Amino acid sequence: MANAIDIQGVVYKNKSVTLLARVEGETAGEAVAITQSDLSAIKYSAYLLERDDPDERTAVSGHQDVVVVIASTIFDTLQTGSIWGIDATGYNFKHVLDVSANQVFAIAGRAYLIEFDLTPTSGQVIPVRFRCHVI
Repeated sequence: MANAIDIQGVVYKNKSVTLLARVEGETAGEAVAITQSDLSAIKYSAYLLERDDPDERTAVSGHQDVVVVIASTIFDTLQTGSIWGIDATGYNFKHVLDVSANQVFAIAGRAYLIEFDLTPTSGQVIPVRFRCHVI
């Protein structure tokens, strides 16, 4: 079983962010990068996290249950390049948060959670979470 982790990052107040990840499923006991055809839907929600209570979070207006286009977010082959500095293997998930109508990161010094639900064509929802610290 893979460990659950939030992908950590630092973002600027009132700015957008490009979110990258390698999302894998399991086939015959082996980790395999998911592809577009593995998914039927993607949506995300954004939350301001409370400092003193990890169970408390406040939804960010305009960023709740936002439907994301699979073909614009999931790559069928792993991508590499200067934008990905984690390893030589690459990423298959990329989403640029649209903050043109509604800001997400409005308070410096606070943490926000961007939580994606990837719905597979079969099986359980795959969570992908980004914890963003605002400067």
